Amino acid sequence: MSERDDIVGLRHMLDHAREAVELSEGRTREDLRADRMLQLALTRLVEVVGEAATRVSTRTRVRHSSIAWTQIVSMRNRLIHGYDILDWNLLWDTVCEDLPPLISGLESILESEEAGA
Repeated sequence: MSERDDIVGLRHMLDHAREAVELSEGRTREDLRADRMLQLALTRLVEVVGEAATRVSTRTRVRHSSIAWTQIVSMRNRLIHGYDILDWNLLWDTVCEDLPPLISGLESILESEEAGA
């Protein structure tokens, strides 16, 4: 995968993570349990973050080892393959606790990657 493709993947991760966080703002864990549209939206957005992570090259992943690549991809796999036993608490925690620091990390990475491109 080229450096340019990695930037595209990182950008997709960032955009979808931001959207998930924005959708959760002003909402509660109980809102997630009660709102099917919110469940579907957040599930899909987190899936895309994980899918995009799978497309980032090993070289870039190693260079930016502060990102929890394995956990991000694992969450994607859990959502896609365990669709019938989704844990809304885990999804909520992922969106509210894990995505904000991921967004910060991705912003820093993209800033450095795009400056070098």
